Amino acid sequence: MAPLIAPTPETLRTTGWSDYALIDSGDGRKLERYGRFTVVRPEPQCFWKPARPELWDMADAVFDPEGEDEDGRWSFRGKAVDLFPLAWNDVRFNSRFTPFRHLAFFPEQAANWEWLDGRVRSLDKPRILNLFGYTGVASLACSAAGAEVTHVDASKKSVNWARENAALSGLEDRPIRWIVEDARKYVAREVRRGSKYHGIILDPPKYGRGPTGEVWRLFEDLPQLVHDCAALLDDDASFLLLNAYAARISGLSLAHLTAEATAGRGGVIDWGELALAEESPRAAEIGLSFFSRWSAS
Repeated sequence: MAPLIAPTPETLRTTGWSDYALIDSGDGRKLERYGRFTVVRPEPQCFWKPARPELWDMADAVFDPEGEDEDGRWSFRGKAVDLFPLAWNDVRFNSRFTPFRHLAFFPEQAANWEWLDGRVRSLDKPRILNLFGYTGVASLACSAAGAEVTHVDASKKSVNWARENAALSGLEDRPIRWIVEDARKYVAREVRRGSKYHGIILDPPKYGRGPTGEVWRLFEDLPQLVHDCAALLDDDASFLLLNAYAARISGLSLAHLTAEATAGRGGVIDWGELALAEESPRAAEIGLSFFSRWSAS
């Protein structure tokens, strides 16, 4: 029985929490609060004007892009800062002023963290695989909810940061495997081993490199990886979550790829967009990535 694709998309909106908020946006930028710092970063989708322009000049840090890529440099109003601690529910992690405009996590993913927390808590000691796990917030959210987690990322630095975040969260003794490897190679080996998981998280970049120079290209490599991940789902698996950031992709296309990979399993596939919602009175929203989520029920 084929899974049922939801007939309409869903927008998963992340609103602010104690350590994060989208304060304002406009003129191709966004003004955010990360803990005690206010930060200005580029966001080309913000075609509108800022609602609270009087706040922008007081930002603690501004990212100045260089060229069309995501690299650049930070300018600080006070003393330069490297990293600082934040929290989301039971997860503690370090945010960092990276040279790629990101702060070592993606706040719009909080909508997915909330969903993962609920799915994992409904299961009995599930085994979860997180591919392209970056600094580990999703892995730690699953671990805090009671899962046995395998965290895979091609970057040794990112995996080290994730392990630091596990220690900050008091989860360093939980059953979490930290793997530095190309996701495709790891999954192919797991398929050969006959390994099985109750839930799989996939959050690949548009382009990347593995630890030994392997090249990842989203449009060329994603279809086979999703099919291989589906082969790792246990008979009583709960979910397969796929998230992607790319201008030429859509939640609907991800949903159809997921449906093809999970054919014969039944279940449902919801799909759509992740967005950040301003805490300003006008509550403007910025769509930032697309998702597809297969659920057994």
